[in-house]
Amino acid sequence: MSPQVALRKAFSAFPTGVVAVCALVDERPVGMAVNSFTSISLDPPLVAVSVARTSSTWPTLATRGRLGMSVLGSEHEVLCRRLSARAVDRFEDAQWHATDDGAVLIDDAALWLECEVRSTFDGGDHEIVLMEVHEAETFPDVTPLVFHQSQFRELHADR
Repeated sequence: MSPQVALRKAFSAFPTGVVAVCALVDERPVGMAVNSFTSISLDPPLVAVSVARTSSTWPTLATRGRLGMSVLGSEHEVLCRRLSARAVDRFEDAQWHATDDGAVLIDDAALWLECEVRSTFDGGDHEIVLMEVHEAETFPDVTPLVFHQSQFRELHADR
């Protein structure tokens, strides 16, 4: 096993949520899925994502003003796979809406954030993107989609 494959497997031991990062581009939704999302600061309100330098979608999104960030719900596995695929209609059968500022938010998500890129940093084979949060809306009854050990999983309440 190569060191990169071993490290990828090691990192997969940490469960993460999955976030759709989306915006309108020429009146059409453009988006991608990321699982390297984290809250950074409450004052000012900041979050960060890490984007692969090989992404063909991020250069388009990075130039938009507002970006919609939707923490995907447990029923969004198919959408998440589409948002991670190349050469497909990523929004086929997806339910979404755009804000007046062009941020695209996924319906039935656990959390919506409207953000703008504030800074970027070198992260090796990724770019670390610090974003300022302008709007936030939570949906506590939505169970988030979880990615763990390279599989999608659901959270279950203790019974």
